[in-house]
Amino acid sequence: MNLDTYHCSVNPATGFFEFYSEGPNGKIKKVVSYQQLQDDIYGMQRFNLCFGDWDEGSRCPNDASVTNNGDVLKVLATVAGTVITFTDKYPGCLIQAEGSTSSRTRLYQMKMKNYWEEIKGFFNVKGYFQGSWEVFRLDRNYEAFVVSRK
Repeated sequence: MNLDTYHCSVNPATGFFEFYSEGPNGKIKKVVSYQQLQDDIYGMQRFNLCFGDWDEGSRCPNDASVTNNGDVLKVLATVAGTVITFTDKYPGCLIQAEGSTSSRTRLYQMKMKNYWEEIKGFFNVKGYFQGSWEVFRLDRNYEAFVVSRK
């Protein structure tokens, strides 16, 4: 995928990926973190992708924030780049992603559909549908997603 992305770096103190969204609402710090989950799926370690505007008070990403900087594709492409970087370092893991709202999860799924040909070349993708994980289908609306590197 040759999408425009923001420069992203890893904060050595936190391990978080950090970048700045720039647009009509200013320069907003964004953070992506990967939190290991207790239960594995398919015998693979699973990490939850946490993403949002940096909240200085809580010192963690606020996944409910709405920036409206007009750069959603660039932001999501930057987040996708962190998934590639993370799975380069931890190739045998699953990354789970779910929006903080059902509309955000739908947005993520729509963007995945738009770039499906590229995504399926890098990742195995499963969607959570009616209580179980299944191979990702373009005609389903999922509650969450897991990806692993091919």
